[in-house]
Amino acid sequence: MPQSPNSDSAYTEWRYQARDGLTPLQSSLVPLFEETQLFRLYSSTLMPGLLQTEGYAAAVLRAVVAELPELPFDDSAEAARARVERSRVVHDPERRFDLLFEESVLSHQLGDAEVMAAQLDYLLTGEALSSVSLGVIPMARERTHLPQETFHVYDDDLVSVELVSAEMKISQPSEIALYLRVFEQLRSMAVYGVEARALIRKALGSLG
Repeated sequence: MPQSPNSDSAYTEWRYQARDGLTPLQSSLVPLFEETQLFRLYSSTLMPGLLQTEGYAAAVLRAVVAELPELPFDDSAEAARARVERSRVVHDPERRFDLLFEESVLSHQLGDAEVMAAQLDYLLTGEALSSVSLGVIPMARERTHLPQETFHVYDDDLVSVELVSAEMKISQPSEIALYLRVFEQLRSMAVYGVEARALIRKALGSLG
């Protein structure tokens, strides 16, 4: 497994992680999800994984299969079910989920219009959960901070960064602190509540 010079971070190629298919990769995160009390996510490309429908997740994972021709087989449908099952943790009122994404994500069509409509509806449902804080960074807002690569922060213990070819896992406290600082900077540009719902409904309306 390739690693960075920093012993507190690990760089693992997606093709290595998915060598047995995508479903085991999804299921491998279950223990981490069960242990985590505070989830913080920033996404510049996709709907937050914790609030993905099975149809949307399947479309995402089919695209992954297309990008990784060395995968042994296409188990995107099974992997999507595993992702949704893993994400049921979002309904736990004892945990906190701070989810943040760029408005442009709402227009990145994955799957057909029916899949996208169901996904956007589910975002509205998820936004209403007492444990969820859902922020959208509007495209029309003047940026004070640049978009970043998608990353997840699990409690204050681990950061997972999604790169094109690999995942970087970081446990060095000083680096985690940097990601938390960037998260708060991005969060300061986001809208929540009524304004966030308006952007989601606008994207729903654009589906026709």
